[in-house]
Amino acid sequence: WGQHVILPQMSNSSDLSAPFFGFTGATVSLCFSCLGAAYGTAKVGVGVASMGVTHPNMVMKSIIPVAMAGVRGIYGLVVAVVICSAIKEDDYTLFAAFAHFSAGVACGLANLAAGFAIGVVGDSGVRAVAQQPKMFVGFLLTLIFAEALGLYGLIVAMILQGRANN
Repeated sequence: WGQHVILPQMSNSSDLSAPFFGFTGATVSLCFSCLGAAYGTAKVGVGVASMGVTHPNMVMKSIIPVAMAGVRGIYGLVVAVVICSAIKEDDYTLFAAFAHFSAGVACGLANLAAGFAIGVVGDSGVRAVAQQPKMFVGFLLTLIFAEALGLYGLIVAMILQGRANN
């Protein structure tokens, strides 16, 4: 009985766990987006290398999916920087923290899925285009739709992050 616990002084609108959720959102955004970028780049790179052995003149044309996979990491980095710049040491509410966490999850998982899609489509697509160049337009359209998945995650993350400031 006579023991007292002294907690740090924080304003009424802050919670001790709030920064944890905010920083976790930034981490999830960057890490999952980079996982998607890494998988997509590696998977497409294998297809480009395989195709380049038999059709070396088409290698530069086949780099498009590699660039599209790399953008996944940039989207995650943008969201992580926006979240980290909004986290304040004091007066950081749980509402803002959960909004930032949700933004990170939305961006990270959407870009992970987009990276998987770009990797699979890119690997098969560069090999198919090497055998039949007329497939290039269909291949590119499929890549654009896979890219859109990551863009949706970025847009939702920005909307959620904006809600944290209200």
